[in-house]
Amino acid sequence: MDDSKWKDDQEVEKAMQEQETRHYVLRLYVAGLTKKSLRAIENLKKICQEHLQGRYELEVVDIYQQPDLAKGEQIIAAPTLIKELPPPLRRFIGDMSQTEKILVGLELRPKN
Repeated sequence: MDDSKWKDDQEVEKAMQEQETRHYVLRLYVAGLTKKSLRAIENLKKICQEHLQGRYELEVVDIYQQPDLAKGEQIIAAPTLIKELPPPLRRFIGDMSQTEKILVGLELRPKN
């Protein structure tokens, strides 16, 4: 194996290890306890438990209860998930049922 291939393999392994230790800060904005809001909470909790066990913070914000937070984040639709950390900031809208898209957006899976 040539040196460049070996270095590439090392870089990939290092990136994977860093990905497995990154801490995620997530905020899910919902509009009351509608079916769609409850489905988004359930789907997101499942994703976090399966892929981010022990390395995430999840805050669920009801925009009816805390409208100032939603206004400050410029939330125009609910449910909306904001990934604050690790950078870059990302937003996802919907009931979080498209697991693969969420995983790619959270950089837990590579883009195809």
